[in-house]
Amino acid sequence: MATQEQVLAALAAVKDPNTGKDFVSTKAVKQLQVDGGEVSFEIELGYPARSQVPELRRALVAAARGVPGVDNVSVNIVTRVIPHAVQRGVALMPNVKNIIAVASGKGGVGKSTTTANLALALAAEGARVGVLDADIYGPSQPTMLGIARRPESEDGKTMEPLENHGLQVMSIGFLVDPDDAMIWRGPMATQALEQLLRQTNWQELDYLLVDMPPGTGDIQLTLSQRVPMTGAVIVTTPQDIALIDARKAVTMFEKVGVPILGLVENMAVHVCSNCGHAEHIFGEGGGRRYAQERGIDYLGALPLDIRIRQQADSGQPTVVADPDGEAAGIYKSVARQVAIKVAARAKDFSAKFPTITVSKNT
Repeated sequence: MATQEQVLAALAAVKDPNTGKDFVSTKAVKQLQVDGGEVSFEIELGYPARSQVPELRRALVAAARGVPGVDNVSVNIVTRVIPHAVQRGVALMPNVKNIIAVASGKGGVGKSTTTANLALALAAEGARVGVLDADIYGPSQPTMLGIARRPESEDGKTMEPLENHGLQVMSIGFLVDPDDAMIWRGPMATQALEQLLRQTNWQELDYLLVDMPPGTGDIQLTLSQRVPMTGAVIVTTPQDIALIDARKAVTMFEKVGVPILGLVENMAVHVCSNCGHAEHIFGEGGGRRYAQERGIDYLGALPLDIRIRQQADSGQPTVVADPDGEAAGIYKSVARQVAIKVAARAKDFSAKFPTITVSKNT
C-alpha cells in the first residue's frame, strides 16, 4: 500500500517547466490524499498556465503511478494569483491584485502594441486581465482592441470598463472625439488618469496592464509614485536613440521603488516576405546588451513584421488574430515570464494587519 511520503517523493521529481523547481519543496502540492491505490491531490500555481496544464497533468500522473500500489491518480491543477508588494506607502487598489506598467520612455517603439498583446496572452492563459490606456494625449488602445463605445455609469460616479477579446479596458479615448486634441497641462492630465484608474469598476483583476505615456516627465513620475505597481516592463528597439530613453524609464522606476520585471526588444529584425532575407534595420542586440549591462531580465525579441501592425490597426492584435503564429508565441512567452516573475515577488501582507488608532486620554 502506498504512503503519502512515497507519493510526495515521487512528485518531487517533477519540475515546474517555468521555474525549474519541484512542486513539493515549493508547497504547491495541496490536499494530498492516499487511500489504498487511490491518490488525489491539487497543484496550485501562482501564475496562469492554461496551455501547459495537459502536459503538466500527464507528468504528475505518471510520477504518482510509478509508486508501487498506486492504481488511480486524480490531479486538479489550479491557478491562484495573489496581490504582491508595491511601492512603500502606496495602498493597493480594491479588485486589482497586480498592476504592471508597460513603459518605454520614448514613443514609436511599439509599447502599446506590446501592452495589448501581453494582456491578451495573459488572458488566454486563464487570467482576469485589464488594460488602462494611460496615454492621455495619444490613446491607441481603443483602436488596437477594437472598441468604439462609450463607458456606462450605473451610479453617476464611477464607470464600467469596456470589454473585448476577454479584456477589461479603460481609456480617455472612449470619452473624447477621436479628432479632439487633449490640450491639458500636466496636473490636469495626471488628475484625469487617476480618475480613469480609480473610478473604473474593475472586476476582480489578476493583472492590470498600464500602457504608460511616452517620456519620463511629471505625468509619468506622478503615476509611478501614486499608482500601486507590482513591477514594470520596459519596451525598446535595438536602436541607440530608443535605448537612451529606455534607460531613463528604468532609472525613473528604480528611484520610486518599482521593480523592473524585464525588457522586451521590439522590431529586432525584419525578414523580407519575398526573399526571406533578414535585416536588422534598427541595429542588432542593443536591448539585449543593455539588459545584460544593467542586470535586467531579457524577456524576448519581436520582429519588425507588417502583420503585427496590420492586426493591431484592425482591432485584432496578433495574439487573437494568429494565436498559433510565431509572433504570438513570442508574446505568450514574454507574458508567461512576466507572470512568473510577479508570482516570485514578495506577497502583500497589508490586508492582514489591523488598523491601529492612537488616541489621547482626556
